[in-house]
Amino acid sequence: MELISENKVFGGWHKRYKHTSIVNNCVMTFAVFLPEQVASGERVPSLYWLSGLTCSDENFMQKAGVFEYANEHGIAIIAPDTSPRGEDVADDSVGAYDFGLGAGFYINATQAPFSRHYNMYEYITKELPALIEANFPLNGKKSISGHSMGGHGALVIGLRNSQDYESISAFSPIVNPINCPWGQKAFKGYLGGDTATWNEYDATILMQTSSYERKLPIKIDQGAADQFLESQLKPENFVKAASANNFEVDYQNHEGYDHSYFFISSFIEHHIEFHANFLK
Repeated sequence: MELISENKVFGGWHKRYKHTSIVNNCVMTFAVFLPEQVASGERVPSLYWLSGLTCSDENFMQKAGVFEYANEHGIAIIAPDTSPRGEDVADDSVGAYDFGLGAGFYINATQAPFSRHYNMYEYITKELPALIEANFPLNGKKSISGHSMGGHGALVIGLRNSQDYESISAFSPIVNPINCPWGQKAFKGYLGGDTATWNEYDATILMQTSSYERKLPIKIDQGAADQFLESQLKPENFVKAASANNFEVDYQNHEGYDHSYFFISSFIEHHIEFHANFLK
């Protein structure tokens, strides 16, 4: 790892690093917030945050206002990038925001040329945690959260790897990507035309077709004024599937709030408190 920058904030430290990723075959960037408790030798739990379309590790760390609450509860925050990057990394042919760079969708691509780099599922579930746990004073307990495309990633990764996490939360997640334009475009490009292979990356399908011996606590917050609510997000599909599976989900709909970080910063304190209940 190579340290890019570090800043003290609310008693803890925000640090950015870059490293060579084997699974993504490129240099990846991530950010870490370490609460002040680590200075006294305490090993702390961690919360992985997955950001949405067009974002990098910087959006959440700079806009969400999370540091005060993470420091209060003694939780480290891990914020990876949303996709591989670099001059030789394949991108959308016309540079669209919803596919290619900045839009990895937290899946393992199987279609050329994207399969050479776009293996974000393995990066988030295997490579990055191994790197983080080998280099930072963590206690091994972790939870996962995200926004929009990152909310999709948090739900899918948490459901498929429930033994590795303590809780899941999401802001405005894409819960049923096989039935929305963003997801259909990304899955066809990364996974090909066999739609059966798409199901393992769809949280609603996973909830409909899987039984869970370990049912992680799930919290979802959605803005009622979100411009993507009806066309892309479709949270009611996931909530209905969870109810049918006897899987409790804390779903809250908030009048007047949109898809932006103004929404996230308004409720991030509640998400940190939610995860702290299970990480401790």
